[in-house]
Amino acid sequence: MDYNTQREKLILPEYGRHVQKMLEQVCEIEDREKRTQQAQAVVNVMGTLNPQMKDSPDYKHKLWDHAHIISGYNLDVDGPFEAPVKEEHESRPDPIGYSTEPIRKSCYGRNIQNMIDLIVDCDKGEDVRRELMRLLALYMRQQYLIWNKDSVADETIFQDMEQLSRGKLQVPRDITLGPVSGEFNRPGFSSGNNNGGGKNRRFNKKKRKQQA
Repeated sequence: MDYNTQREKLILPEYGRHVQKMLEQVCEIEDREKRTQQAQAVVNVMGTLNPQMKDSPDYKHKLWDHAHIISGYNLDVDGPFEAPVKEEHESRPDPIGYSTEPIRKSCYGRNIQNMIDLIVDCDKGEDVRRELMRLLALYMRQQYLIWNKDSVADETIFQDMEQLSRGKLQVPRDITLGPVSGEFNRPGFSSGNNNGGGKNRRFNKKKRKQQA
């Protein structure tokens, strides 16, 4: 019995093994004109097997490119489009460099760490730096509460900010972040004000039923 694992690897599985075999046979046709006609017929079949590609404005170009790729770039025909170059298609992009510096506080992540570094280098004046620190502290409090607990002191956030900046930032002590209520929209989070509001609503609803 012939198993798929023993067969030649499918280059583009979405077209199936029959299309791949048909293109292999097309490449063996000696007459160029006939080879081009048969290639066009196989491309038409490929379009029928993947009708969703018709939504793309250049779907015919893509079908011909796929035909060349499936044939191992051996399809030598007079097609309506220029054949793709193997080296350009199979070339890999340059690797993206990632920072190897460890995250100083995992609950905040690297983005907050990078934003703190930007505030340290900010030269827009103390008023701007002060507002940036306040806004970032609000966001840090959100991240802290998501991963830790339902309450945190402002001083804890300010201390974390100063530690993440390696002492380069000194948060003014007169900055306040305000209440946590309304700052989150996530399941399971509630503040004292929200709980109290819920109790009042349930009490008022019960009172209206009694009056009725």
